Amino acid sequence: MMNSRLDAFYRSLRGQRICMLGVGRSNTPLIKTFLSKGAEVCACDRRTREQLGSVAEEIESAGARLQLGEDYLKNLDFDVIFRTPGIRYTLPELETARANGVALTSEMEVFFDVCPCKIIAVTGSDGKTTTTTLISEILQREGRRVHLGGNIGRPLLPEIENIHEDDVAVVELSSFQLISMRRSPDVAVITNISPNHLDMHKDMDEYVHAKEHIFLHQNGFSRTVLNLDNAITAPMVKEVRGQCLGFSRSKPLHFGCYTDDSGVVWMCFGEKKQRVLHINDILIPGSHNVENYMAATAAVWGMAKPETILSVARSFTGVEHRIELVRELDGVRYYNDSIATTPTRTMAGLRSFSQKVILIAGGYDKHIPFDVLGPAIVQNVKCLILMGATADKIEAVVKRTESEAAAAALPIVRVSSLDGAVQAAHAQAEAGDVILLSPACASFDMFKDFETRGDMFKNMVNAL
Repeated sequence: MMNSRLDAFYRSLRGQRICMLGVGRSNTPLIKTFLSKGAEVCACDRRTREQLGSVAEEIESAGARLQLGEDYLKNLDFDVIFRTPGIRYTLPELETARANGVALTSEMEVFFDVCPCKIIAVTGSDGKTTTTTLISEILQREGRRVHLGGNIGRPLLPEIENIHEDDVAVVELSSFQLISMRRSPDVAVITNISPNHLDMHKDMDEYVHAKEHIFLHQNGFSRTVLNLDNAITAPMVKEVRGQCLGFSRSKPLHFGCYTDDSGVVWMCFGEKKQRVLHINDILIPGSHNVENYMAATAAVWGMAKPETILSVARSFTGVEHRIELVRELDGVRYYNDSIATTPTRTMAGLRSFSQKVILIAGGYDKHIPFDVLGPAIVQNVKCLILMGATADKIEAVVKRTESEAAAAALPIVRVSSLDGAVQAAHAQAEAGDVILLSPACASFDMFKDFETRGDMFKNMVNAL
């Protein structure tokens, strides 16, 4: 049954001139939906018809008009503009359109306005996809009907008519989605915050404030889950309006989830303390995944039993491109961690192994400082293979570390392609070694996205 807010929204679309800005995976399904509700839709994208391929023909055959190429932002004379997360909210052309009375929104903003069920949302610099997936897995295993989407790749607004009041929407939100949002979810989770996307945000303050929108618009009946070991998220506690639960690997908490010295994960509400699991119960490797489980536990507490959380921990094999075992060949294990687009993410990947690894790193420059990565590489890497636009920067921070002797002894191999990196790693490896693709950088200098990079890596490894 259609809810009244959704019905009113769809009625408002009739006869409206709508611009879908950016023909991405979150906007393409919306075009057909809005056309079916009586709107006039124009799809605007920097790419050419040839670059869009069959998508252009699909959109046109549905009844939409196309505005493509370098001039796609000119003459944005519409009633409503829907932007994809990858298009900056602060573009001058969009500022002009807003000043001229055009409504500027996004698929996720409208979804928050019309969604009839509880929303749990996750953001963070690292770990948000795994945490979002864990929350969904736990609730589904508890018997709840869950709708998983957002930045994780699935638009939810086209499915809104099939979402019921007793369901749960679990969404991953990026800073690009959050920067313009003025509604917050029922349960908000911030896994951590470290420098990221500084090529798209004007500065770190803007990036952090965008993340804060996940809880700033909550009411007193909401819940916020914060990483109390993170220097940026811990002080946010004082800004939370509703219930605040923390998580920590370093200290006991009265309200939240923590790991004790013996590796037991506890959930506490004041004097009420419940054992959840032991870190050895968690199938996917890495201390960062202990944090992801603690964040997910705090988010679903009261909606799922501890034994359900334990069951997921013992059986969940992880999300693709996140320390994903590709194969073992001649005693060498190959791992795909293409999701690691920041130094902190790569450092977490390196800490997931009890031995030094052969690391493949480098890629597109997001203007993030690499200083923290140098010591981690010297300590955890036996051979460093560098590629991409950031190779010089990463090599420089390695050579600047205090352990100059260790840095000088670390073999560094420079390659011009991912295939060259795989071949070089294969040549360097001996039985018992781990080869880890964990670039610490985005992929845009060589690939469309981190998924494409990870898929290519897996294909190359499987072809050895």
